[in-house]
Amino acid sequence: MLNLRGAWSIYRFEMARFKRTLWQSLATPILTTVLYFIVFGSAIGPRIGDIDAINYGAFIVPGLILLTVFTQSLNNASFGIYMPKFSGTIYEILSAPVSTAELVLAYVGAAATKSVLLGLIILATAQLFVDLNVGHPVWMLVYLVMVAFAFSLAGFIIGIWAEGFEALQFIPMLVVTPLTFLGGVFYSIDMLPETWQTVSLFNPIVYIVSGFRYFFFGSGDVSVWVSLAALGGFIGLCLAIVSYIVRTGHKLKS
Repeated sequence: MLNLRGAWSIYRFEMARFKRTLWQSLATPILTTVLYFIVFGSAIGPRIGDIDAINYGAFIVPGLILLTVFTQSLNNASFGIYMPKFSGTIYEILSAPVSTAELVLAYVGAAATKSVLLGLIILATAQLFVDLNVGHPVWMLVYLVMVAFAFSLAGFIIGIWAEGFEALQFIPMLVVTPLTFLGGVFYSIDMLPETWQTVSLFNPIVYIVSGFRYFFFGSGDVSVWVSLAALGGFIGLCLAIVSYIVRTGHKLKS
């Protein structure tokens, strides 16, 4: 049986850390969004025109939201579990009447909550620049939570694996960021030459971004069912790795 009180205590602690750095946490994504709209929406957008009958400024909104959610989920979850390891307080947490599963639930839940909040703030900020109507708002929110949960799980794994602060940034900077920018955040892969369209289909971010864009505009680069299957597969893979950590205590108790 889950010790929900223990998990809730860790969750509240992590959310309190978010509140202490609220200004930095909010200012950075909002400023970044404004800059993207100035550069891509105002300067480049008019030269590109509409994509699939969608104004370019509106077209990039789902990608901008996910760009923030990817980054924040990975960073918050990895930093959240790494700092107790680094400071040695992880042993106090592990000796408390909280199971490893509850520990995972608390840290991943807190990171996902922060990311979803920031994603919704990006959406609200985007409304100031473009006329945007979300076609399926409820499903969009459900999908956003799923993406935040998936990447928070991945961030938790990174935080367990990392041996230093440099390692915390290795996968987000050298793997996730390039895949994101090549994953159709700022364009449709249909705009690419046929060869590069085929190459893009090997990028998992393409499927995640396309699925999210579908719930905004009713269309995407791939079928929404394929996107949901890809996201579900990624969540399943992360859960399998976390399950292994829970069972063995690999790099968590040693």
